[in-house]
Amino acid sequence: MNESIRAREVRAVFPDGTTEIMPTTAALRKAQEMGLDLVLIAPTAVPPVAKAVDFGHYQYEQKKKQHDAKKKQHVVQVKELKFRPNTDDHDYEFKMKHAIRFLAEGNRVKAVVQFRGREIAHADLGKKLLMRFATDLAQHGSVEGQPRLEGRNAHILISPVKSGSAGKPEKPEKPEKPEKPPQASPQQNIPQA
Repeated sequence: MNESIRAREVRAVFPDGTTEIMPTTAALRKAQEMGLDLVLIAPTAVPPVAKAVDFGHYQYEQKKKQHDAKKKQHVVQVKELKFRPNTDDHDYEFKMKHAIRFLAEGNRVKAVVQFRGREIAHADLGKKLLMRFATDLAQHGSVEGQPRLEGRNAHILISPVKSGSAGKPEKPEKPEKPEKPPQASPQQNIPQA
């Protein structure tokens, strides 16, 4: 900014839209005559680009842009669903609906089957449950690898399918209502004698 610009010449951009390549001192003098600061916008360009702006307002605009960018960004979370090897069908479907919602929101889903006690002897039941879960969610997400057994847990990761809509489920369009036929006016309904 101002005197801290070390380049010999800059491409100066002024508020009226004019752009000139000029020595830094001349650009600084011209900006100060307008009551503005000379701020380096693109220091790596050849020659560097400097803009004549009110520095306080420039800082405010930059902070505002950063805040808006942060607000729009979506942090992908890993949502975990826990099962047991003998999970009932109703519970399975209930958790599957939750997984579909999580994937529609753009989050990843980690399905975990927990084995307790002697259930670990039937690890194949847990893997079958996870494979069933993965195939049921195939249209909503893509599976990352095969079910893995780590200690007393088997797990699988499912990522959302990338689509044009940014994580928002599409609402079905309402069918158009058929037009009503024109009703006869009251005078037409009077019987002729």
